[in-house]
Amino acid sequence: MTREETDRARKQAAVLLYQAGIALTPVEVEMMEVADFGLGNLPRYGFEIITYVNNARYCAKEIVLFPGQICPEHYHPPLAGSNPGKQETFRCRWGIVYLHVPGEPTLFPKASVPPGDEAFFTAPREVVLRPGDQYTLPPNTLHWFQAGDDGAVLSEFSSASVDEMDVWTDPRIKRIPIYS
Repeated sequence: MTREETDRARKQAAVLLYQAGIALTPVEVEMMEVADFGLGNLPRYGFEIITYVNNARYCAKEIVLFPGQICPEHYHPPLAGSNPGKQETFRCRWGIVYLHVPGEPTLFPKASVPPGDEAFFTAPREVVLRPGDQYTLPPNTLHWFQAGDDGAVLSEFSSASVDEMDVWTDPRIKRIPIYS
């Protein structure tokens, strides 16, 4: 991603956060992470994140998804020692999110995967999150999610986040952004 693409995405995400009633400081907007997962198609695969706090005990973030944008399938594995891995709760603040998790397949899911990438999306149960809805994922749980037609804002509350340890179904994924 170029710096210009990143700046445009930050501005667009700030608008969605404002629509969700979430106030940000100028520094928070400037420090917002924009991730395209190394796939070079931010409108389809990616998200924008504000991290309020991330320490050894807990983490709090806002995740912005543009219309139809997908966070690809992944899980948070066990870490060193007795750490079972990241447990996270998503709370929808604005828009609609289609969260996919293991379980009974949803017959007519709303989320759509781009043709050719179906093999990288295996969690079959769709949980629809609307404003005020929340869902907790235990550690080591495969999941992916997609915004509805208007985009979405999710608050994430979790145990410590170690993004570089996440395991992605798609081997092309690079979680930590690379800017050009």
